[in-house]
Amino acid sequence: MPRPLPFAPGRAPRLPIWAAPMAGGPSSTALIAAVGAAGGLGLVPAGYLTAEAFADRIDQVEAATDAPWGANLFLPGPPAADDAAVAAHADALRPLAEARGVALGDPRWEDDAVDAKVDVLLERRPAAITFTFGCPPAELVGRLREATGAVLVATVTTPAEAVEATTAGVDALALQGAEAGGHRGVFVDDRAFPGGGELVPLDELLARTRTETPLPLLAAGGLMTGADVRRVLDAGASGVQLGTALLCTPEAGTSATHRRALLDRRYDGTTVTRGFTGRPARGLANPLALAFPDAPSAYPEVHHLTRPLRAAAAEQGDPDAVHLWAGDGWRGVTEEPVGTLLARIARDAGL
Repeated sequence: MPRPLPFAPGRAPRLPIWAAPMAGGPSSTALIAAVGAAGGLGLVPAGYLTAEAFADRIDQVEAATDAPWGANLFLPGPPAADDAAVAAHADALRPLAEARGVALGDPRWEDDAVDAKVDVLLERRPAAITFTFGCPPAELVGRLREATGAVLVATVTTPAEAVEATTAGVDALALQGAEAGGHRGVFVDDRAFPGGGELVPLDELLARTRTETPLPLLAAGGLMTGADVRRVLDAGASGVQLGTALLCTPEAGTSATHRRALLDRRYDGTTVTRGFTGRPARGLANPLALAFPDAPSAYPEVHHLTRPLRAAAAEQGDPDAVHLWAGDGWRGVTEEPVGTLLARIARDAGL
């Protein structure tokens, strides 16, 4: 039997369904509130926000719903970019930016103000806190557990990362299978691999990780239907994270350009690329995603470099030069409201 997630009394969602944190827009306040109203757990993404904006987003969520909510923190690694490789990538991208009437951004490194965002959470009562892009230090895990009483969850992509996170003292693991959309949660981006490391399909990752750790496991990657959810729960997952399945709901903050690319089936499948942000991420295989198979491992430098280009393309309705994050199940997206979607998935999963 799967181990239950150790929620504090009164803070457990009714369903073992979490909305994956989708930074940059899709995880809107309306989406998080709707997921909570449907019995799931929505996560407030801290990525790309200032600490003040993150606190404001939490205030908005608490004003919109009485349901439990969680939060997600990015844990960027130290500066490790090859400056010459980043400059070469900028040279290749510049004509694309100029064609859309913008200049490229400054390829700077930053730590996403993670310490200030931790301070925000130390004063709040989230039901869960998840970490992405690294293994949280044991000291941080202890401080957040003591102050918030939240379930602390590390995102991992391999059994080896699962063992490392277990040693750090987290309460649970979010297993990100190879099928998952958006950024890969690898602790260290290994340039020798297109996916930053071994791309392990979710079912295999779940089976292998269950033998390496006693912690409860959340499954993520390619889960679109109740049958998908039931499959991984029967295989030992304690819960699931849904991301791509929610992208075209009315409540999501997904851009119109991104929505249309998904619903119109404009591109043939997905691919993992560093071309947009300098960190491997899975999205629809549009021209820019395919154009730079040798893009440098340089996050967040490349993220800041390409941001004006991506914003202009989205505003101009041009899906060929914007990141269209999506998992391998993207053809199953619907425009159902969140409540209808989660009710259907829960019913079909026998929850």
